[in-house]
Amino acid sequence: MAVRALRKMAERSFSTGVPLARDKVLFTPGPLTTSLSVKQACLRDLGSRDLEFVNTVKSIRSELVKLGNLPAAEYTAIPMQGSGTFAVESVITTFVPRSNGKLLIISNGSYGLRMEAIAKTLGIPIVHLKYAETEWPSLSEIEATLKAHPDVTNVATVHCETSSGIINPVEKIGALVKQHVPNALYFVDAMSSFGGVPLDIVGGNIHFVVSSANKCIQGIPGFGFILAHKGHLLRCGGQARSLSLDLVAQFKGLENDGQFRFTPPTHSLLAFRQALKELEQEGGVAARSQRYQTNKAILQKGMTEMGFKELLSPEVSSYVITTYLFPSHPNFKFSEFYGRLNDKSFVIYPGKVTQADCFRVGSIGHLFPDDVRGLLAAIKEVCAEMNLPLPLA
Repeated sequence: MAVRALRKMAERSFSTGVPLARDKVLFTPGPLTTSLSVKQACLRDLGSRDLEFVNTVKSIRSELVKLGNLPAAEYTAIPMQGSGTFAVESVITTFVPRSNGKLLIISNGSYGLRMEAIAKTLGIPIVHLKYAETEWPSLSEIEATLKAHPDVTNVATVHCETSSGIINPVEKIGALVKQHVPNALYFVDAMSSFGGVPLDIVGGNIHFVVSSANKCIQGIPGFGFILAHKGHLLRCGGQARSLSLDLVAQFKGLENDGQFRFTPPTHSLLAFRQALKELEQEGGVAARSQRYQTNKAILQKGMTEMGFKELLSPEVSSYVITTYLFPSHPNFKFSEFYGRLNDKSFVIYPGKVTQADCFRVGSIGHLFPDDVRGLLAAIKEVCAEMNLPLPLA
């Protein structure tokens, strides 16, 4: 009884020790605004070897395979501690052969360039096709490159480049890989798209896909995950250039006893399980995609009416995030614009492209049309406060 009384006293003490804050609305590419129930799901402690936690991880892995429309006999899901970049690096360090490996990277933004940086750090030979941040990769040039480099063992690209918002034709690239280097393994970074943008993994000849807990599935940060073809994954045994990011070892550990090799992000995984439930309740990827598209349409209409110009043309732009050019008016200063919106509890994102001054507004996360309308109203107020006449010239 004494122990139970002390625990109740401690719980009462802690429950009043931290003030309940009102979250700002995040129009960012991640971390995102999450539901209250997702946040509440992580407010408990579970041991990493606890049977309930082991079963939670097993359930998450199974649900991710289903979410990818993948045959469970052929594909698996592997959570990897850390940010999404950790998961990207785990694939690159593991799937490129140590002997005679050559990686073709196809990029048109910051996250493709990050793949290059990872490969160079690991000492992996690469061929790199770089494209403008506002343009799709050239399929004809990719085909010519594959023909010219039949010794390519691996290919990697990004589905949605959130540095600009461009969406890339990854399934078409996969068809070219299958046609010209059929033994090569193909990896797609679908960090900001998986769970919110349809992706044909099997039909696109994609062997490895990476995403993160805190993107379209709307969990909290703490881990990324890899969807991998089991047969091709197991071919990669012994190739990893890292201990902690060895994807095959991570897979074998989870298969063996259901446990992570190193300390797992228990709270993030509990929140993610709830986020997966809420995705299913919403109606799956199709319904979530429709909500995101509605958010984008409302944003686009309102910003266009105010005179803001998009960086990308409509045919290459995604509904995940939209990049807007800085207005040319001398009164516009992004730091002030950002700060005033932040004070009104709306958080946007600075630009990340190299060729233009711009900012980004996301459409994903636990956001709904009224949230977008609230942001648009706040932008109008801020423009008035900064003496920016609307519509902008």
